[in-house]
Amino acid sequence: MQTKSTNSTFRLSVMTLAIMNVTAVVSLRGLASEAIYGIQSAFYYLFAAIVFLIPTAMVAAELAAMFSKKQGGVFRWVGEAFGPRFGFLAIWLQWIQSTIWYPTVLTFGAVSIAFIGTDPTTDAALASNRLFTLIVVLAIYWIATIIALKGLSWVGKVSKWGGIIGTIIPAAILILLAIIYLAKGGHNNLNVHTRFFPDLTNFSNLVLASSIFLFYAGMEMMGIHVMDVDNPGKNYPRAIIIGSLITVIIFILGTFALGIVVPAKDMSLTQTLLIGFDGYFKFLKMSWMGPIIAIALVFGVLAGVLTWVSGPSKGIFTVGRAGYLPPFFQRTNSGGVQRNILLVQGVIVTILGMLFVVMPSVQSFYQILSQLTVLLYLIMYMMMFAAAITLRYRRPNAERPFRLGSGRGNGLMWILAGLGFCGSLLAFVLSFIPPSQIATGSKSVWFLVLIIGAIVVVVIPFIIYAMRKPEWKAADAEIEPFGE
Repeated sequence: MQTKSTNSTFRLSVMTLAIMNVTAVVSLRGLASEAIYGIQSAFYYLFAAIVFLIPTAMVAAELAAMFSKKQGGVFRWVGEAFGPRFGFLAIWLQWIQSTIWYPTVLTFGAVSIAFIGTDPTTDAALASNRLFTLIVVLAIYWIATIIALKGLSWVGKVSKWGGIIGTIIPAAILILLAIIYLAKGGHNNLNVHTRFFPDLTNFSNLVLASSIFLFYAGMEMMGIHVMDVDNPGKNYPRAIIIGSLITVIIFILGTFALGIVVPAKDMSLTQTLLIGFDGYFKFLKMSWMGPIIAIALVFGVLAGVLTWVSGPSKGIFTVGRAGYLPPFFQRTNSGGVQRNILLVQGVIVTILGMLFVVMPSVQSFYQILSQLTVLLYLIMYMMMFAAAITLRYRRPNAERPFRLGSGRGNGLMWILAGLGFCGSLLAFVLSFIPPSQIATGSKSVWFLVLIIGAIVVVVIPFIIYAMRKPEWKAADAEIEPFGE
């Protein structure tokens, strides 16, 4: 069995890692759900950035730099604070939530492909076809898996250029189109009459504010690549900060741009972005650009999925080789890439994707899957924030190349990690509430699926941990013992 990657000497640049962060975090598909709130959407984005994105980015930067010479990502961070059992739970949650999440993000890729045509009515009908959605979801996912099997150099290049072509450039074009549209006298559909500061004592506004937290999820995932950059103690935090700034700008200005051209009453979760582009192009007599943008967005989806396919799977593979997973899951291809984990992950995604053809409503399935991934991911985030504070006391003298705050005080860490933990806890509790604007069927079924699903997924890694055997550990495992 191969244990070393032929890509082991490949190094990610700061900008490549920053763009991989943007690609992993930013999805233009989410803009429509916030555009209906007009100017107030900027408050929600900034609020979520302050309460969640900045704490996540900064805490992950300290933890990644602190353990830059040790493998494991969130497994290492949580495990150093609370022991290997909870470290394994953290890396498991990061991997399994991304696996469940793939069908939801890939439905946007299916819609983008549907809008490559030239007849908007036909395109919209195709975008609503469940069989078409299933075929595209599986095709994009398996293409991403094949690329991931080629190694980190391929992942880095495709993620970087796919992120630029499919996310950053379309976002910039959308914002530029909005400026030109308004300059030429186009009708502004954005609600500019709402107050910038919403009433957060209103329960529905609080639910909305917390739901945006997960728009920024994924910034910590690049921690698994901290050993793939030169001078990680300096360059990894730089990449995180650059990626965070680009992310906030894209979300706020992109949402405004979409709200300007599409009336709030016409917003839908999956099709509005493409309809918005078509609206601008039709106004400017550039309808020929519609299919080009749709193709670019497909590349963006592929890049985003590829970043997630390779990141968490590499993390749990590295941990598994230290004795946490059976040998079957430790097998690699000739390039040292985690072949069997990627294939098992692919089977799970395929099964989930096939549920689209039997569910009565694609949107209800989309929503409940999304909500389950939110719950699982928030558990991991709460563990990460708690671990960061705990390590300040259990490992006070550990080298921290990037440290929150100056001197030996822990005040800034308490503020940022505490803010992130409380924000994550609030979002976790509120995530059980069915969204009023989307038909999700029976509320009893909604609660049952979420509660049972979350419990089952959390219990599984504890069972695996209890069943582990000494022979599971690879002779050349790269995970160092905790506390050393």
